[in-house]
Amino acid sequence: MTNSAFPPLSITPSLVEAAKASKAWPFEEARKLTKRYARDGFPDEVLFETGYGPSGLPHIGTFGEVARTSMVINAFRILTEDKVPVRLLCFSDDMDGMRKIPDNVPNQDMLKSHLGKPLTDVPSPFSNEHPSFAHHNNAKLNEFLDQFGFVYEFASSTKYYRSGKFDSMLRHCVEKYDEIMDAMLPTLGEERRATYSPFLPLSPTSGQVLYVPMKKVDAGAHSITFDDEDGVEHTIQVTGGSVKLQWKPDFSMRWAALGVDFEMYGKDHQNNSNLYDKMCRILGRRPPEHFVYELFLDENGEKISKSKGNGISMEQWLSYASPESLSLFMFQKPRTAKRLYFDIIPKTMDEYFQHLAAYAGQDEKARLTNPVWHIHNGNPPDLAMPVSFSMLLNLVSASNASDKETLWGFISQYDAAATPENNPKLDELVGYAIRYFEDFVKPAKTFRDPTEQERKAMGELAVRLENMTDNADAETLQTEIYAVGKEHGFENLREWFQALYQVLLGQDQGPRFGSFTALYGRTQTVTMIREALAR
Repeated sequence: MTNSAFPPLSITPSLVEAAKASKAWPFEEARKLTKRYARDGFPDEVLFETGYGPSGLPHIGTFGEVARTSMVINAFRILTEDKVPVRLLCFSDDMDGMRKIPDNVPNQDMLKSHLGKPLTDVPSPFSNEHPSFAHHNNAKLNEFLDQFGFVYEFASSTKYYRSGKFDSMLRHCVEKYDEIMDAMLPTLGEERRATYSPFLPLSPTSGQVLYVPMKKVDAGAHSITFDDEDGVEHTIQVTGGSVKLQWKPDFSMRWAALGVDFEMYGKDHQNNSNLYDKMCRILGRRPPEHFVYELFLDENGEKISKSKGNGISMEQWLSYASPESLSLFMFQKPRTAKRLYFDIIPKTMDEYFQHLAAYAGQDEKARLTNPVWHIHNGNPPDLAMPVSFSMLLNLVSASNASDKETLWGFISQYDAAATPENNPKLDELVGYAIRYFEDFVKPAKTFRDPTEQERKAMGELAVRLENMTDNADAETLQTEIYAVGKEHGFENLREWFQALYQVLLGQDQGPRFGSFTALYGRTQTVTMIREALAR
């Protein structure tokens, strides 16, 4: 049996052997799963799961979980020669009670009246298009996952609880109540231990998720007894959506109920990993393999939060850069904390195309460590990019271009074979570069006056560029620029190039100046130098 819903993979015996030895982290994680079933054989299906808390709008870290898990799935399919059925379940914890109102949503006053209710019972603050806040956020998550072409099944906690899908395991939780409490209580403070219960009943009067102690837990009747907020005692069955579990037992119950084989989660869960596993075993099931990744940080080094809305959203990244670049950012060093903010976009864009350019010349072993193999399901495109994203940004900066046509005029002079029609990916980059420049580069540009030494050197450079032949390539131009810097006493040539960037482009860093001159044109570069000196 094969996984026909997933993108096809070209699997050869040599590829499988290379995968068995690959040090790329998705293959390392996939090998855990092959070892898991090495003795008894694989089950009918291997289930991968990701979790999402819809208490706020989906953020880029949520996308990262799905992207990274999909990379492990591809690696697993290679190792098993695609003979083991796999499934990716994206699970939304949308039955959680809304404990606080996110800062980045409208209609805050309306939401306050629904605090404590399951997120699927809280009206949407955005519009009447979705029946609840959770439905709106779930829809946004699905929209972005679909945009990237992920193969997944979406699951709603509310639906699973209320449809009875978890009923059997919830009854088992009542039967194992004492063992679950024995696992949980040592992890809690004294005050919390006094009132803690793994069961969170929904109030029969207010509909809120109640954090109340249990007066009685009846294993035979599979019921719990508690006092509601108004002091009235209730005894209810734990099935049918009348009760949900606290998040730690819920994690383990879900693993046990669904038979999850692999789940990755952020470092904020790491201290609970052993507890999750222990409670899963209490419920009679083997815990999944897991992978702990580092958290993303915003520009201030703070953890990205759905409720704060700090960091970059998926929409924002995709306004300024390609989907592939976002996938590359997720692939790179998942166990290292990374700053996720707008200034990383140009670097990540260029790194993607560098990896893509290297792929064609690599052997099979090297290709499996190349990020583009994992980004493109083992089939990266054959795509040549004549101009880097960083170079395009500098071209926009120098030319003050605000439309694609102007930039393509320079690109066509540099490479007559490149057109928007035959290189649509480059045309995409041109659009990204204009938007990124307008929003991030232009507001920060600060031109400075040249020193006397720099003024003389730049004047000399303008004359030399003017006198060079039209067929001078980027390397020839770069050599000439080097020579001018040396002849004018710049012992550290980095200072010479930094002066060019600061005086001519209004920024501290810039492109390889010979390549930039070849792209922008000698005549335009000479004009730019003389206008800067006159300024």
